[in-house]
Amino acid sequence: MNKYMQNVLDWVISKNPNEKEFHDAVLDFLNSVEPAVERFPILKEQKILYRIVEPERVIIFRVPWMDKNNEIQVNRGFRVQFNSAIGPYKGGLRFHPTVNLSILKFLGFEQIFKNALTGLWMGGGKGGSDFDPKGKEDVEVMRFCQSFMTELYRYLGSGARTDVPAGDIGVGSREIGYLYGQYKKITQRFETVLTGKGLEYGGSLIRPEATGYGAVYFTQEILKTKNETIKNKICTISGSGNVAQYTAEKLIQLGAKVISLSDSNGYIYDPDGITEEKLKFVFELKNVKRGRIKEYVDHFGGNTEYYPQKRPWDLKCDIAFPSATQNEIEIQDAENLINNGCKYVIEGANMPTSIEAKKLFYENKVILAPGKAANAGGVAVSGLEMAQNYSFQPWSKEKVNQELFNIMQQIHKQCYETAKEYNDPSNYTLGADIAGFMKVAKAMIQQGLI
Repeated sequence: MNKYMQNVLDWVISKNPNEKEFHDAVLDFLNSVEPAVERFPILKEQKILYRIVEPERVIIFRVPWMDKNNEIQVNRGFRVQFNSAIGPYKGGLRFHPTVNLSILKFLGFEQIFKNALTGLWMGGGKGGSDFDPKGKEDVEVMRFCQSFMTELYRYLGSGARTDVPAGDIGVGSREIGYLYGQYKKITQRFETVLTGKGLEYGGSLIRPEATGYGAVYFTQEILKTKNETIKNKICTISGSGNVAQYTAEKLIQLGAKVISLSDSNGYIYDPDGITEEKLKFVFELKNVKRGRIKEYVDHFGGNTEYYPQKRPWDLKCDIAFPSATQNEIEIQDAENLINNGCKYVIEGANMPTSIEAKKLFYENKVILAPGKAANAGGVAVSGLEMAQNYSFQPWSKEKVNQELFNIMQQIHKQCYETAKEYNDPSNYTLGADIAGFMKVAKAMIQQGLI
């Protein structure tokens, strides 16, 4: 990293102390975009880097709510409205006890460039709370969501012109429904102010599947450059939520062999491969019963195995899909994957690979598809949901899926061609960062001091 880039990083660290996740996201980004900053002097003249790493607005608020015992609980809510140069702030809400400002800044920062890559007019943002919906009764989740939205709604604007949150970890269809209901009750408006809504009130077909399907479509495009297909590839997946489930579903449909899923307690290994029938059990287990992935082994038995407090990165595979959370592939995990023959790592989660692990993959010619490109399918279909809401016309499943496929194809093309332009065609991180950054930077320059 040259002196100028180091000065930017030092400035970020000094202004945001003790925010490691955010520091790592900025460091990773600066390492990628350095060649573009050197090529285009106007980026330094306009201080675009200093401007782009500083959120336009950060909102922190109290969320009091009443639990099932009628005792008052208090959580903290956040919304980081990071950059609106190319459209309204767009990014999910995360409800999880680990949520803090550092994590939301890193997620919001990544979201800027992810959204830019989709080709849709969406800026970047992120939000959430340290509230934990796990184990809560529906009435408790409803009370929390209503209190959360009572504070947040005033910062969202009208008609999806300012800020359009969506779901993330801990925020599924149940939470989106409660949040949207409270927004509508307060404002008396039917608007595209949240995406991921139910089909009955403005949601889009393929939205639940979009992130997982999109990751697989992106993988197909990578494999095309190597004259390979996804059929018969052995795939490991971490996580067992929305992204992992639909990544597995699409992989199985295309003839790949999926051998693992996980949750925060451990992972399951199925050497015979997870079939469509077995996956239906996982959908019921995680989405309805809200159980633990260990129950897969209890139910199917046979050759299946459960490994508590471990991640599935010590299994032999062709492709790994980290789809759980940030920093789940560390240096030892990367070594295990390399030693076990993994050739491709496709980030279904946001920044699941540590900086040190990324470097090791790069040195060993393992192709890594960064989350801002590979998992952009979710926000892409959120953008398509907004388009449907504007026109009051729902699209067919086939149309949405085709649009998603086209968007992922175009994202791959941008990343691949940009990386090739900078003489490193296998470096999808460099391609994604520069392509997304340059689009936003040009918009910021054209709009003056925003």
